[in-house]
Amino acid sequence: MVNINSWILDKKDRQIQELVNMNLKLMERIQILEKTIMDLENRLSKYGNPKNSRNSSVPPSKDENRPAKNQSLREDSGKKTGGQPGHKGHTREMNAHPDIILDHKSDYCNCCGRDLSGIHAELSSKRQVIDIPVVRPVCTEHRSYIKNCPCGSENKAAYPTGVNSPLQYGSGLESMVSYLHSRQYLPYQRMKELLKDCFGIRLSEGSIDNIIQRFAQKALPTYELLKTAVGKSQVIGGDETGAKVGGRKHWVWTYQTESLTVLAMSASRGLKATRSHFPGGFGTAILCHDAWRTYFNYRTNLHQLCTAHLLRELNYIEERYKSGWAKKLKKLLVEAIKLKKTLHGKPAAGQPGAVRGLETKLDRILETTLDVRHKEAVSMQKRLLKYRQSIFTFLYHHKVPPDNNASERAIRNIKVKQKVSGQFKSGRGADDFCVIRSVVDTLIKRSQNILENMDLIARLEPAE
Repeated sequence: MVNINSWILDKKDRQIQELVNMNLKLMERIQILEKTIMDLENRLSKYGNPKNSRNSSVPPSKDENRPAKNQSLREDSGKKTGGQPGHKGHTREMNAHPDIILDHKSDYCNCCGRDLSGIHAELSSKRQVIDIPVVRPVCTEHRSYIKNCPCGSENKAAYPTGVNSPLQYGSGLESMVSYLHSRQYLPYQRMKELLKDCFGIRLSEGSIDNIIQRFAQKALPTYELLKTAVGKSQVIGGDETGAKVGGRKHWVWTYQTESLTVLAMSASRGLKATRSHFPGGFGTAILCHDAWRTYFNYRTNLHQLCTAHLLRELNYIEERYKSGWAKKLKKLLVEAIKLKKTLHGKPAAGQPGAVRGLETKLDRILETTLDVRHKEAVSMQKRLLKYRQSIFTFLYHHKVPPDNNASERAIRNIKVKQKVSGQFKSGRGADDFCVIRSVVDTLIKRSQNILENMDLIARLEPAE
């Protein structure tokens, strides 16, 4: 006979065990769901606080919607827009030596009709009209003659230097085509149209390409001089950006100073590229960049991280996590930049107390324990700790800027070129553009007339 009490107890034990097992399964399920929820929240937070050109290195062209203007890194100066008090205005002055003068005199009296042609006229006023005449190409024909000497020798006159073929284009057209290509970013088809409509010159796209290639060869010695000068500079800014060449991704690098710009194309974004562009390295230069690891391979050089990049990154972290750490670090960087402006080109050694205070604050902020869930903040903190000695370099070397904006401006021309003209069809075409654009950007930095100087290059013989 079955013991009823024992059976009841066994049944209760089984039910309790089943409930325990079910509870354990539910706890496991809850942990999985909590992790899933956390991952989804992290993903959704990226959409709630998207990266844009004001809080990251995302270019303005990739902004889905224009970000709020109050997120700009620029601070309000408190000044009204337009000319400031004490600013001397500039009005266009009349040309002191006009090309054409047309005198307008009255031949009869407007009142009585008397003949006034014999009466002296006094200048009352004058007005000038500045216009562009219809431009037409000038065709110069060179003729070579033969003279027979009584001694029996036949003497044929040589053509001037540069006149090398039966029909060719002059330096003015060559410099204009190269200017439209590298400064105005015109694609071949639109350049062909402009030359026909404005100058009456009909060129095929193949002829345009040949002209640009020939000009790039003439500009190559100047380009090599620019590279040599940049490599010997005290401060060098570097940056790189992607560019399509024949459908494949390449990289355009810029190495620039206050008065020089060098652009160079490479299939690599690594150390192989910089070593091919500057085999001898960068001497004792201080390298300014956005912390791309390739630059840190030059361990004998000092480095300066771009504070503009850091501030945009901190903007994003503050927006996404409401991070007090990011807010404090932003404030410190802005304070350091303001101190740099007060130095007026003098080394920071004149204010050791102020600089030492900033260094101490920076160390304290970087040692702050962050919430592990704030992944971008933790990642940035690790990076800044790794490159700690490259954050305030600009405070100790007066020629070092706190940002790398000049390099971004130099590299932006590649993006503009590709937006207007599309990809480069060949590596040779990409290299030609880099050579010509390096010369153009250097001329711009030195406030030189671009077209006049390009014409001087066009008059040279191509490099062998």
